[in-house]
Amino acid sequence: VVVPGGFGSRGTAGKLEAIRYARESGVPFLGLCLGFQMAVVEYARNVVGLDGAHSAEIDPETPHPVIDLLPEQYDMDDMGGTMRLGTHETDIEPGTLAYRVYGDDVCEERHRHRYEVNPEYIDRLESGTLTFSGRAGNRMEIVEIDDHPYFIGTQFHPEFRSRPDRASPPFVALLDAVLERSGVEAREVGV
Repeated sequence: VVVPGGFGSRGTAGKLEAIRYARESGVPFLGLCLGFQMAVVEYARNVVGLDGAHSAEIDPETPHPVIDLLPEQYDMDDMGGTMRLGTHETDIEPGTLAYRVYGDDVCEERHRHRYEVNPEYIDRLESGTLTFSGRAGNRMEIVEIDDHPYFIGTQFHPEFRSRPDRASPPFVALLDAVLERSGVEAREVGV
């Protein structure tokens, strides 16, 4: 299951249900930007028990804004050109799925977002099997579920740096997880 980036509330309920299915069924999952954010929302609601948890972008009246505006944007009225854009470095926790995926304790990926994980909820979210395995200072960049074969979400857009001859590590790892789950051996393209 891949839940891509996007903006607004359209299709949110379906995204949350797809994420829940993948999490509960052990189906490989990759969430990108909004998909990362919705994975955090789904976990907050259905595992941590934060009824009504949501993104402030989608539900400004949510009792639990686990996803909220970037702090530097609280006082802005004109949102034009206010996203976090460009390539940024993410520190990756050794021993995590993200570390195995990237093969390093740092990655550089491109961003295009205005909302992020609300720091007030990080401890509660990480009280179970959810881990924020990639961080840029106090910004959560990669999320994973510890007891799942392949459940990873990225606040950034790894697809922006993928090339036909060099696919982005999260996509390669997703395909490997799908093949492993299906019992099919990977083979070289064109063989």
